[in-house]
Amino acid sequence: MPYPLDPVTVRRWCSLGRAALRAECARMDAINVFPVADGDTGTNLCLTFEAAAEAGEAAGTGRAGEPGATGEAGEPGEAGEAGTGEGSGGPGGAGDEAAGVRVLRAMARAALLEARGNSGTILAEYLRGMAEGLAEAVAAGPGDRLAPVLRRAAQAAYAAVARPVEGTVLTVATAAADAAEAGRDPLAAARAALDATTGRLSALSRAGVVDAGALGLVALLSALDAALAGEAGPTAPGGRAAPEPAACAAVPRPAAPPPGPEPCFEVMYLLEGADAAAVDDLRDALDALGDSLVIGGGDGRSVDGGDGAALWSVHVHVHDAGAAVEAGLAAGRPRRIRIAYLPVRPAADCAPDGTGGPGETGAAQTAGQGTRAVVAVVPGDGLAGLCREAGAHVVPAHEAGRAGALLEAADASGAAEVVLLPNGTEFQASAARAAEAARSRGVRAAVIPTRAAVQGLAALAVHAPERRFDEDVVAMTSAAGATRYGEVTVAARESWTTAGVCQAGDVLGLVDGDIAVIGRGVGDVAAEVLDRMLAGGGELVTLVLGEGAPAGLAGALRSHVRARHLAVDTVVYEGQRQDALLLLGVE
Repeated sequence: MPYPLDPVTVRRWCSLGRAALRAECARMDAINVFPVADGDTGTNLCLTFEAAAEAGEAAGTGRAGEPGATGEAGEPGEAGEAGTGEGSGGPGGAGDEAAGVRVLRAMARAALLEARGNSGTILAEYLRGMAEGLAEAVAAGPGDRLAPVLRRAAQAAYAAVARPVEGTVLTVATAAADAAEAGRDPLAAARAALDATTGRLSALSRAGVVDAGALGLVALLSALDAALAGEAGPTAPGGRAAPEPAACAAVPRPAAPPPGPEPCFEVMYLLEGADAAAVDDLRDALDALGDSLVIGGGDGRSVDGGDGAALWSVHVHVHDAGAAVEAGLAAGRPRRIRIAYLPVRPAADCAPDGTGGPGETGAAQTAGQGTRAVVAVVPGDGLAGLCREAGAHVVPAHEAGRAGALLEAADASGAAEVVLLPNGTEFQASAARAAEAARSRGVRAAVIPTRAAVQGLAALAVHAPERRFDEDVVAMTSAAGATRYGEVTVAARESWTTAGVCQAGDVLGLVDGDIAVIGRGVGDVAAEVLDRMLAGGGELVTLVLGEGAPAGLAGALRSHVRARHLAVDTVVYEGQRQDALLLLGVE
């Protein structure tokens, strides 16, 4: 190979690849008929690669404080000035390519975190495979780089897809790798494989189009070929530029495949803390629930970049969105849950049991009204009353750990549909077991993965029993997922925390379950927790006061929010007897 995959080349590919995908975005969206004719493959690939390119450009220049910057300690190939193009091997030497590995890894991680749809998740795995292939080639010494990079990328993409289908992006990835290993032009092979996709997949043949995801990969491979040849890319714009959806209307759309029993929800989430065995079990569970299943990642770094917690990206199309999230709860900790309708068929065809949806009329619609219950775990008497006023059946937190308590509450409601709000990570497994037991009795049940009482309040605020079950579950899940949660409590003993060592009697401020602040004054700690939670924006602050909260705390925090965070509203509830002095939520 005449040119190395050093940071300069990879950055050049970021710029060229971004432009190539944007140029094809409208066409990809227009010809998107497989696996679902939802017209967003181009948009998803563009947005996912935008995130990857942004991280790659930051890593390639070594900008201080940027994720994936090449100066991070502990990465391979530290010799020389990584990111400057002057590694220990000199320009084009092994030091440069070791830095290139780090840039590709930064791109792969960003794509994993920001993956959009089926195509974006596969792209994230393709990038991860490229990084692994280059790392292996550099470790092996001088020699070809492109062939092992393309081979490992194709293998990673294949491994991520639960049921690989030929005539798709996977076929094109393999064709490019085969050609590179045989000494032939991988780009020419990819283009030939793209043209052949029409005849290899019935959905494409009926529509008379090539595979949209495969077209995106050919665009990226064309950009890579140009980058390796030293072509300069266009000037990168500041920040991400999302493709204009309106541009896609100018491209004639093929006829959609005939109606069929397609799943109606796309579920995506990041999964922390799951080992390979748990992910294998999750793959089996989700494969039984739906299709278009892609699971990638496992890089051993959390969403926030910390070490030690494996991170996976999960994508699946299902009828039962709640069951897909519950499967994730059984494997690890789902984060950034996204649930979207798949506009494949009229909404009336999208009931999980295939009997109809919002368009139902007559007896079927009437039978579904007034038969849904929400069971919520609550930590205090005040919250219990609040949740009951919202129509929930309450299980006190001190009872929720008892085997069967949540199921008993579900049974006592007499409802044919039940939504469970565990409101704590320690109760999620119990909620999942209760939902499974309820289903075995013919009850439709779903668990909203709320990790704190304030997330449960947010879910209850949008609960609408007159909606279809899955619509209600999606709305409640979205509201809970959009709510950050915090807590202020008092340390019972000296211990090590994520914020340092605390002493008995110290006031602790937690954000999303992690100790972030250690102080002596409840008001000061609460204000700092609020500032941290609102740093990323917010519209509504919820404060739930425990009976030990000092007098005037709510008023002081209201004033703090008004002074420091314009246009943010604050609501206060009396939680009464609860373990924490203060619970906080930011929506």
